Amino acid sequence: MTTKKRVPWLAIVAMVVGVIVFGLLLWKGPWWFDGAHLRTKDLQPADGVVITGFRTALVAVGVALTAAVGLLYTHRNHRATLDLLEHTRAKDRDQAELTRESQYTDLYVDAIKLLATKDSPEGEGLTERLGGIYALERVMRDSAKDQGMVVQILAAFIRQQAPHRSNVYDVSKGVVLRPADDVQAALTVLGRRPRRDTTEGLVDLSYTDLTRADLLLGRFDHVSFKGARLYEAFLSGTNLSKADLGGADLREARLAFADLRGAKLVSHHVTKGLVEAQVDPMQLLASKIDPDTVLPGHVAEDSRIQQMLQKKPE
Repeated sequence: MTTKKRVPWLAIVAMVVGVIVFGLLLWKGPWWFDGAHLRTKDLQPADGVVITGFRTALVAVGVALTAAVGLLYTHRNHRATLDLLEHTRAKDRDQAELTRESQYTDLYVDAIKLLATKDSPEGEGLTERLGGIYALERVMRDSAKDQGMVVQILAAFIRQQAPHRSNVYDVSKGVVLRPADDVQAALTVLGRRPRRDTTEGLVDLSYTDLTRADLLLGRFDHVSFKGARLYEAFLSGTNLSKADLGGADLREARLAFADLRGAKLVSHHVTKGLVEAQVDPMQLLASKIDPDTVLPGHVAEDSRIQQMLQKKPE
């Protein structure tokens, strides 16, 4: 507080002293600097030239110093204004971030409520769950730090709604079952999640029934499909690199152009030991595999598969 009061007074004193010194120099300066050659009385034209030149130079120096002080003062004010503006912007950014976080939280809470909606006798429930799934996708796309949480919620929803069933066929209708609309929507959202440098953890879809599920062109790399039923699933162009497909039912699944590089079609089961995916070599002839792909024995021994593995990667 004391320092802030001293600064203006020091400036005023310095300015008064500067004016007095400048006035004295303007008045007596020529004689102080060149008194040996200047008369004090009966001045001659030669004396007037020296005095005028000195005072003109002194005025020029004074004007330059005044301009320099003005520029310095203006610069300090400009810097102070910029600092204040940056501080205001930082506060605005923080406030905007808090507002966005609040909006994401509200949207997330509402989405979870919709996702938990049960079917009613009137047939309601599906629409609400679909709304919750797509609201979670909005949160995932707009908030990078919430992506991992949303992915885990959707994976848990799929495991809960599509557990591994004992029957593949609807006996009453004689047709192959498909995933429910809300399960298919959750799979679609998972498959098109943004690529970010974020830790999502293990995306666990193991021991789920995804019979005839549509995962076309989706991103399911590093996902666990261990023991999952993917009977007649649409996996064309799907990224399954480094996915765990040990024990998965891939019979009749469409795997053309699917990326299976580094995927495991054989993995360890706690009680059953090594379990192999149910897949025919023919299904993999149009897919992408490499030496890191762990294949079932009957597939790895197929001559056509061996030729594929010997080809140089594109």
